[in-house]
Amino acid sequence: MQKTIFATPWLSAAMHRLASRCLRWLGWRVEGEAPAFDKYVLIVAPHTSNWDFPVGLLVAFALRIEGYWMGKNTLFPPVLGGVMRWLGGIPVDRSRSGNLVATMVAAFASQPKLTLVIPPEGTRSRVTRWKTGFYHIAIGAEVPIVLGFIDFGRKTAGIKGVFQPTGDIEADLPRIQAAYAGIAGKNPEQFVAPSEQ
Repeated sequence: MQKTIFATPWLSAAMHRLASRCLRWLGWRVEGEAPAFDKYVLIVAPHTSNWDFPVGLLVAFALRIEGYWMGKNTLFPPVLGGVMRWLGGIPVDRSRSGNLVATMVAAFASQPKLTLVIPPEGTRSRVTRWKTGFYHIAIGAEVPIVLGFIDFGRKTAGIKGVFQPTGDIEADLPRIQAAYAGIAGKNPEQFVAPSEQ
């Protein structure tokens, strides 16, 4: 995996302080703390706006979470693409995403430490069901699922807890989604409440 901004200790420490102050100045509160696991899948919901990225990035700096995230390859043009990778971005060609789960499972196997950040909706648009790639990656890599959130209603973001997947997705998915009841995205009409799924 490409080294990120977190690989430079003094810069990572500076960004931690700057992000914490910036969030306070913007009126945001951070809840929870970075998990102690070396490897995990971090889901972040709701994902309803482009604003999720900057807020999420500030929260990651504040909690000192070195997360890698997947984005469509059009987000990685020359020059800007290098910056996006430095911030943890992994370009994905959605037209050839058939083996994405296997690729990410292999990445977990090859790395001593890895946090993979995934929005379970898979898009900012309203969806009627969460995508399940995050779950299959966690099962294949044998890692826990950490429940991250961004609540624009309360201007609060952070970590809600840890979920150990059992392999029974039909039983596990409703339990994971239930943790997000009452959380408001930037565009709440685009977030499908757990009761609606």
